[in-house]
Amino acid sequence: MPRKVIIIGAAGRDFHNFNTRYRNDESVEVVAFTAAQIPGIGGRRYPAELAGTRYPNGIPIYLEQELSRLIGELGVDECAFSYSDVSYNHVMSVSAIVMAAGASFTLLGPDDTQIRSTKPVISVCAVRTGSGKSQTSRRVIELLISHGLRVVAIRHPMPYGNLAAQRVQRFAEIADLARHECTIEEMEEYEPHIVRGNVIYAGDDYEAIIRAAEDDPSGCDIVVWDGGNNDVSFYRSDLLITVVDPHRPGHELSYYPGEVNLRMADVVVINKIDTASLADIETVRANIAAVNRGALVVDAASPIGIDDATLSDYLGALVLEFGIRDQAHRITPMDDAVYAYLADVVADLDGADERRGFLLRAHLGNFSLWMAGMFPDYIAARKARKGGPDLEYYEAAGKSGFAIHCRQRESIASALF
Repeated sequence: MPRKVIIIGAAGRDFHNFNTRYRNDESVEVVAFTAAQIPGIGGRRYPAELAGTRYPNGIPIYLEQELSRLIGELGVDECAFSYSDVSYNHVMSVSAIVMAAGASFTLLGPDDTQIRSTKPVISVCAVRTGSGKSQTSRRVIELLISHGLRVVAIRHPMPYGNLAAQRVQRFAEIADLARHECTIEEMEEYEPHIVRGNVIYAGDDYEAIIRAAEDDPSGCDIVVWDGGNNDVSFYRSDLLITVVDPHRPGHELSYYPGEVNLRMADVVVINKIDTASLADIETVRANIAAVNRGALVVDAASPIGIDDATLSDYLGALVLEFGIRDQAHRITPMDDAVYAYLADVVADLDGADERRGFLLRAHLGNFSLWMAGMFPDYIAARKARKGGPDLEYYEAAGKSGFAIHCRQRESIASALF
């Protein structure tokens, strides 16, 4: 009789643990996932295309709040805790719920879940979310590229869409972000890699992902794991870099699985030393020494900067201005006309004098940018529901408005642009 297991997760590590530890184990039947942290995951299924031949109907995903009931109703023997960036108190609280319901509580280790690559792997992990993994990963990649190496990055999963369609995702150019229907959060992570010139992969099946990365069409000399939250790397690493945060001293020894990363690290980066207090930096330094004396410790600053101050000032002014009452729908605060749609703005251009035409074209560009940047989900939903214009329509209208606007010579101080 197979041992019945629930995987307690948050749409990421849990799927990886299933794929690597349980999918092909005939002594185990995974009867459910539970989900926390990520909204909208409960009520879905881990698809049969990913779950394998032993699970022709896929595996249901429930909310974690249902865990105690599920253990009893499904006759569960074991629950495997499989998500990250939670306090030790939280982990043990969940374990109490599991054991009170009669099941065993499991934490899977690297030997059960890490995949070996045929390429050298550098993993960048952290002790907490927000420590500075992404900027560290990008700096490591820049250094590797500067030595002539072909670098392929692999990002921790963000499976918010169609899980089967997201099995293996490759991002080599900006157009790939739209092709894979990325969320804003995903774009923030993937775009910096693309513009730096390296390919980045993500998805759901990290065995398939690493094999695709090893044989990437652009070539692959080395893989960089760009971790998520404070999770452990999905791959056996030749070099593990762990980033710690002195703004949260002590968290490196009290959050799961951040301390695992700290103890396993070859290099520990104390980030944000330019803004943290000396006392907190020294607390973190002492905690590193207490659990991993062999690690190389590197101090790092995390300066805040803006690549284009003029553009940033413009965007800030636009958001501020359009946030005031109905200003997003007027070409000036005192203008009587209210424009609900871009088509209305374009229609008013016919017959407008030079000054008003100038303001209308500026508003066309500003309003298009504001809608596309602030409300892409609304645009997509309206298109699906009512057949409204898509994001490309707003981008094209904005470009057209700005282009004509910039060619006009008249300077009008009240124009926002």
